[in-house]
Amino acid sequence: MSSEHFPAFFDRVPRIVVRDPLADFLGAAEGGVLEYGYADAVRLAGHSCPTVASAYALAHHAMTRLFPDEVPVRGTVRVSFQHPLDEGVTGVIAAVVGLLTGSAQDGGFKGIGGRFVRRNLQTFGAHAQPLALRFTRSDNGATLDAAAELSKVPPHPDMAALMQVCMRGAPDAAQARRFGELWQARVERVLLEHWNDPEVFHFLA
Repeated sequence: MSSEHFPAFFDRVPRIVVRDPLADFLGAAEGGVLEYGYADAVRLAGHSCPTVASAYALAHHAMTRLFPDEVPVRGTVRVSFQHPLDEGVTGVIAAVVGLLTGSAQDGGFKGIGGRFVRRNLQTFGAHAQPLALRFTRSDNGATLDAAAELSKVPPHPDMAALMQVCMRGAPDAAQARRFGELWQARVERVLLEHWNDPEVFHFLA
């Protein structure tokens, strides 16, 4: 029995089914079929925030758009990032994007006999690309540029003051609970109210 207790809205976030040839080859999943949900991104990151939420949404949209008539194939998508890995939240975004796409940095899986290579499917510092992320299929070269504008989903007005109280380590139980509720309420809005909002999630094919 799981001891996890996530916010209820996690279960309402769109899930994604992918096919991973490596998982099929090694017998890890029948047909290589894997299913991911937002809770998996939270488990990977260790927290739920607008950045993790936007990374999950961008990767989900990218995989479904790049494979419009078939189950998306994990491990066959390269991702380039406009910013360096150590700048801002790029590393967090890269980790979540890698979960759904199978893309990895230079420490990723080296492959088996030249197949199933995952390392160096993520590159950084691509300043010339128009948006923050570029997803590219390795088989046919189809490309999708993507970015999230989280300023379009502002936090609750009480968030700043509550964060200051919590960061000072002096909140009472009610303040701490309220901070967490407001924090996750913004995440919920990003993932449910704005999932298909072009003002928040930008794409260029």
